[in-house]
Amino acid sequence: MATDLNTSVTELEANMREVVLGKDDVIRQCLIALLAGEHILLEDVPGVGKTLLAKALAKSVSGKFCRLQFTPDLLPSDIVGSNIFNSRNAEFEFIRGPIFSSIVLADEINRAPPRTQSALLEAMGDGRVSVDGKTYDLPTPFMVIATQNPFEFEGTYALPESQLDRFLLRVSVGYPSREQERRILSTHRSGEPVDHLQPVVDEAQIASLQQRVREVEVEDSIYDYLLDIVDATRNCSDLHVGVSPRGALSLYRAAQSSAFIAGRSFVVPDDVKELAVAALSHRVVPKSFLQDGQRAAVESLIQRLVDSVTTPT
Repeated sequence: MATDLNTSVTELEANMREVVLGKDDVIRQCLIALLAGEHILLEDVPGVGKTLLAKALAKSVSGKFCRLQFTPDLLPSDIVGSNIFNSRNAEFEFIRGPIFSSIVLADEINRAPPRTQSALLEAMGDGRVSVDGKTYDLPTPFMVIATQNPFEFEGTYALPESQLDRFLLRVSVGYPSREQERRILSTHRSGEPVDHLQPVVDEAQIASLQQRVREVEVEDSIYDYLLDIVDATRNCSDLHVGVSPRGALSLYRAAQSSAFIAGRSFVVPDDVKELAVAALSHRVVPKSFLQDGQRAAVESLIQRLVDSVTTPT
């Protein structure tokens, strides 16, 4: 495993690229969320590699990983755990659920009912869960990688704004190019390459990297630039609700993480500009876009707002 924190991120990124082909930008966004200590929502059609991305990241970090397949009959106790009566000592014992993992894949998260989603919301927001009046801390680091299909609505429950706001970034994986897809066919000839991936960093190194990200410097001009973008969403006539202070903080953390991955100890305007759409588009409420085209329209709107703000030099 990597021992130098300065090379850990490079090795982690290279390790994921071995099995996730042609998606360097998405890999980088996953690492940005991980090093920022936040969560990520992968939203796209089935079969484009959302689960593979989560598995590749989990395999690259030595720690506990779990995959939760969200279904309409999934209960909160199936995620966080429950108290079970122990007949030997005549006491109730808490049996931890799969949420007590370093990296959690919440597959098709919008298929779980609101009650189950709220249990996950507490875990994502507070890093702990509550069961029968008692609170249990989750491991550190803790990251949720959620997936959902934005084009299938039958049997699904829309994620509330409060839960969407807990995701640092919302990312679309997209289709590979023809050459990339040819490589995918070739590398999967004899099995699943991700099953043979070896960890390159451990949980302690991830915690150290997350601390280093918090130390990345941000100048006053970058603060003002970021807040100008946020203010533009709040004053936009096409939006009912603009970006919240939590959203502004999320973009700030994402920019720090992006700068660190790029090998810098300071944030530049491009760190903010390149992540603004992925960090902010799921935090606003539009006025009149149709459901089928809402995401593309909102992202286009956010991009126009970003472009309208003067970039500091």
